[in-house]
Amino acid sequence: MPNTQTTLDTFTRAYIACALWSSTDNADDSGGEPLDANYNESDIAPATLAEIISDCAAFQTDNADDLRTSRLSDEQAGHDFWLTRNGCGAGFWDRGLGKVGKTLTDAAHVWGSVNLYVGDDDQIYA
Repeated sequence: MPNTQTTLDTFTRAYIACALWSSTDNADDSGGEPLDANYNESDIAPATLAEIISDCAAFQTDNADDLRTSRLSDEQAGHDFWLTRNGCGAGFWDRGLGKVGKTLTDAAHVWGSVNLYVGDDDQIYA
């Protein structure tokens, strides 16, 4: 697998970091540990990583003008894409961006939610 740190853009790396931070390994009845406690982007199954890259690239392309207007950093926008599409209680709508925040929120909701889980092979899947 390629070194994803050098091949992923900032938006996508931030999206992955937020996804790992906000998802748990479900190792016990309380939900277990956040994935970022024991996993990183190199633990994501290749097909799942390809989906993530595709989703992030398409979202950025489809919403380029609104992302630029929002003046969010690529890191903030990547985090917000994950949070907003998954209804995590924070995201684009929560930054005081007015109409552009609503537009980006609506755009993220179109993508639907994603759940990460650890497979029997210790790789992360969606």
